[in-house]
Amino acid sequence: MKKPMENTGLLLLAIAFVLYIIAIVVVLVEESSVGMIGLIILAGCALLFGQAIKDRLNNEEDDYYTKNVDK
Repeated sequence: MKKPMENTGLLLLAIAFVLYIIAIVVVLVEESSVGMIGLIILAGCALLFGQAIKDRLNNEEDDYYTKNVDK
């Protein structure tokens, strides 16, 4: 179980990350000519990041090595 300070730190980092992404999207929308390209790139990166997280969470082999192999 994670400690309260660790949970709080992770929560603050997640909030900062979300606010940073929102700021990037706002700036890209204001720069309409180049902004659409930036939004497409940002969306592509977000989809790839989401797929990587999904693959890691559903990979039984990675879970096995995380739990059973000494570092």
